[in-house]
Amino acid sequence: MADDLFDAAARQSAAERAPLAARLRPQRLDEIVGQDHLLGVEAPLRVLIEADRLTSVILWGPPGSGKTTLARLIAHHTAKAFETLSAVSASVKDARAVMDGARRRLGEDDRGTILFLDEVHRFNRAQQDTLLPAVEDGLLVLIGATTENPYFEVNPPLLSRSNLFRLHPLEAADVMTLLRRGLAAEQATATDAALEHLAVRADGDARRGLVALEVAIVLAGDARHVELDHAEAALDVRAHRYGADEHYDVVSAFIKSMRGSDPDAALYWLARMLAAGEDPRFIARRMVIFASEDVGMADPQALLVAAAAAQAVEFVGLPEAQLNLSQAVVHLSAAPKSNSVVRAIGAAQADVREGKGREVPVHLRDAHYRGARSLGHGAGYRYPHDDPRGWVPQRHLPDDLSDAVYYEPSEHGREVEVAERLAALRSQVPPTQDGDRGNEPPASEDPHPRDVAGGPDVT
Repeated sequence: MADDLFDAAARQSAAERAPLAARLRPQRLDEIVGQDHLLGVEAPLRVLIEADRLTSVILWGPPGSGKTTLARLIAHHTAKAFETLSAVSASVKDARAVMDGARRRLGEDDRGTILFLDEVHRFNRAQQDTLLPAVEDGLLVLIGATTENPYFEVNPPLLSRSNLFRLHPLEAADVMTLLRRGLAAEQATATDAALEHLAVRADGDARRGLVALEVAIVLAGDARHVELDHAEAALDVRAHRYGADEHYDVVSAFIKSMRGSDPDAALYWLARMLAAGEDPRFIARRMVIFASEDVGMADPQALLVAAAAAQAVEFVGLPEAQLNLSQAVVHLSAAPKSNSVVRAIGAAQADVREGKGREVPVHLRDAHYRGARSLGHGAGYRYPHDDPRGWVPQRHLPDDLSDAVYYEPSEHGREVEVAERLAALRSQVPPTQDGDRGNEPPASEDPHPRDVAGGPDVT
């Protein structure tokens, strides 16, 4: 009896000392913030949880998006036994022990078992394979949580037997809701500017936002009123020193300076944003977009430079990454400019919206499966690599769009060369695939079919 009292007291003490994020963990589905596409009224995952009809699932999402919280709520809603393992520390022996327990439970009590495997991607292929028979025959319902792309990190057989649900980063407004709950739980207050700073800088991670709030409340002292400087210190990131309107004005000036080929002005606005505490990842994202939107094919290397700067921001971080950003800014500013890519995709999307070209030309259709040839699929297709030039004149657009030209190169930078080459090629393409082919080599039906010997897949 005494041991039970001590255990209860220990559990209560641990709960009171738990981090704010743990103490605010939702106890009901309605308390979860965000993920409405999965947990809203009549959303698929919510329906399965409430009906206790959940089959094996993989929860894929960034840190702090609610994967573990969701798994714990499933435990509250199910009549099945709920077991938890972390792939970081668990072994095959641990997994087999869970499966043995599930087998006994099913035989003795006719009760199923759910296994929540956190960080499932940390299990190697062999370890994941040990779970496959139990998942396949229904002995276990697996809930795997991962921050990594499951198509790369989870065994295909295991993934094919599970439903994949993707969780999104929380919106700043969702994080703000959680921060207000945290203030109420801690009996503290905060300025709107402090909360906004914490919510935005959490970057969609609820846990990060609540941890920072907890630190900020401590920094606020006995007053327990969080000011902007407390929030800044908690995150070690300065808040924007300009309002929302000026924030967008500065970003606009930055983009327009690069578009205007003025590296000096672009560097100034970059320095302004960095000094104000702008998220360097936001700056890098804008530069990656700019590389295709405003430079495009006039300098194809621009996209590589911008993407490399974005990767450097993640790999190096500030303050050193400001050099990578600056190099990319100078490159993008000095590069020749072209918006031909923007105009090209816009024109193509307009034709799609108007319903043009719905039928895939027969010679371009998939011809490798059984019976495709009897439907005429692939007939007339010419394999470019069979020609010494590596190219043959043939149409790839639907017949009702045979004259469509979406991409029109500018006269700037590398696009001059691109324009010359495309003009020469376009002049040789027949108006339709069945039109006059002049002296072209005869067409063949599926010249390189896929067969048991393994030919190239050109369909």
